[in-house]
Amino acid sequence: MDFKNVVKDRYSCKKYGTKKVERSSLEAILEAGRLAPTAKNLQEQHIYVIESEEALAKIDEATPCRYGAPTVLAVAFDKNNVFTYPGGKRDSGIEDASIVATHLMLAAYNEGVDSCWLNYFDPDQLAKKLGLPENEEILMLLDLGYAAEGAGPLPNHDSRKPLSETVSYL
Repeated sequence: MDFKNVVKDRYSCKKYGTKKVERSSLEAILEAGRLAPTAKNLQEQHIYVIESEEALAKIDEATPCRYGAPTVLAVAFDKNNVFTYPGGKRDSGIEDASIVATHLMLAAYNEGVDSCWLNYFDPDQLAKKLGLPENEEILMLLDLGYAAEGAGPLPNHDSRKPLSETVSYL
């Protein structure tokens, strides 16, 4: 698929059917996340593939936003393995995990898999429910699946500000 179409046409799916994500598609999506750039190539991300009924129930307890997706990826990062930027105010953890998550999301669409980026949950509580290591922080959840009949983008999906309002040349 042409990259321009991937970034233009993907949308946040809010209603999934019951069909499971094909293993070959899931592997391609995960590989795209593995290849994402990270600061100093620290690769501090850890992706948790959540598919069991028990684990999905924990997601449902944490957020109302699974929308019936049969697979959820929890994108976390190791807080002890980040690059601290000059000035000491920021580190690479959140941004690197965001880059990884974006690769996962765009690769999903390229594979014909619908997705939705979720951040409506308490990451500390969810990490405890899932039994994640204390050194890891969950950045986001990514619903994965195939859209149910009638699902589609929100009405404002194609509404974008012009570049003149979002870009300045210095």
